[in-house]
Amino acid sequence: MERYPNHHLELPDLEQIDALLSQVDIIGSDDNELVSITNQANGVQCIGIGTDAAVFTTEQYPHFAFKIYSPEAMEKKTIEKSVYDRLAGSPFFAVCYGEGNRYLVLSMEEGPTLEDCLMAGLPVPEQVILDVKEAREYAISVGLNPRDIHLKNVLNQNGHAKVLDVSEYVKEGDDQRWDHLVWAYYHVYPRFNQVKVPRWVIDTVKKWYHRRNKASMNLEDFAARVTRLYDKLSRK
Repeated sequence: MERYPNHHLELPDLEQIDALLSQVDIIGSDDNELVSITNQANGVQCIGIGTDAAVFTTEQYPHFAFKIYSPEAMEKKTIEKSVYDRLAGSPFFAVCYGEGNRYLVLSMEEGPTLEDCLMAGLPVPEQVILDVKEAREYAISVGLNPRDIHLKNVLNQNGHAKVLDVSEYVKEGDDQRWDHLVWAYYHVYPRFNQVKVPRWVIDTVKKWYHRRNKASMNLEDFAARVTRLYDKLSRK
């Protein structure tokens, strides 16, 4: 089986897509909250919601994903299209086949996210981590700044990585999120490998992580706190 079959699809008929997606309305927020969806059409399924856009798949075009932006985020649509153009040719990112007035046409990528793997107790092989490293190096080589890479933005596709959501790759600064996840993979994850981690545990760890800088907690102390939570959970 070819590893990246979605890289060779032909662009679907945009007029048909426009007619289908015109029934879907995306409403943005001024408070950086998730967008709202109204008037969803038959045969169109939402598979992801963000603060600027929502992603849909359709029965008519199952091999494509359609990222529809809110009216307030049209500038971000243009930026993200330019990022995908620069990443074209890399097997580690989704393919952008084209765009409509308010959406991008992306390859539909299958597989659980790393967060899904944690919740289902699915093993994450080291090759996934190495693939993301190579993906980031490629993005840097074409003048981008790969950031905002986290558990929900990486798919495990049969032991290989696919990186999603490149919308922040034009921003400056290093958020260190992936670097910290790599550290956790080698120092903390072995305790969680193939253990089904409840949603509330993941959400708790995320909250701790976001507060870590304010508490001046280093990674070792943070890992120890997470491990204590795991040990407490495992004794129940």
